[in-house]
This record gives sequence, C-alpha cells and structure tokens, in this order.
Amino acid sequence: MENVIYNLYGTEGCHLCDDAELLCQQLLNKDDYRNVDIVSDDTLVELYSTSIPVLEHIESHTALYWPFNLQQLQEFIRGTN
Repeated sequence: MENVIYNLYGTEGCHLCDDAELLCQQLLNKDDYRNVDIVSDDTLVELYSTSIPVLEHIESHTALYWPFNLQQLQEFIRGTN
C-alpha cells in the first residue's frame, strides 16, 4: 500500500530538481514522496513549468516552491504534519 504524502514536481535532467530531491532525501522517507515529471501532463506544465522544482503536500494542496533550503523544507514538512 502506497503512503505517499508529497509530490515532487520537476522534469528529467533538471539540476535544480535533482538538488531538491537531495534535500527531500535528507528529511523524508523514500515512500513519503514521489517524483512527478510534469512533461507528461499539460495541466502540470501550465502550473509549474516556470517554478520547478515544487514540493506539494498532497492532502492540503500546499506547496513549497524553489528555491528552498533544508531549513525551509523542514519547516514546510513540520507545517504539513
């Protein structure tokens, strides 16, 4: 059973997305988030193409937009739990 709490929106080959994932790996369990490539969804491209990477808390639809650092990510996670 999947227990995904967050979506990490980005694109393949995006170095900023890679940086955001490294931050997520420091604070979240692997099963808590999933990478979502926005290229396959026109709505996501429209929403996030100029903002990626974006970490979205799925249940509340709140989002943390890049740029963010480890402390900002920790505060976001704390605020969504």
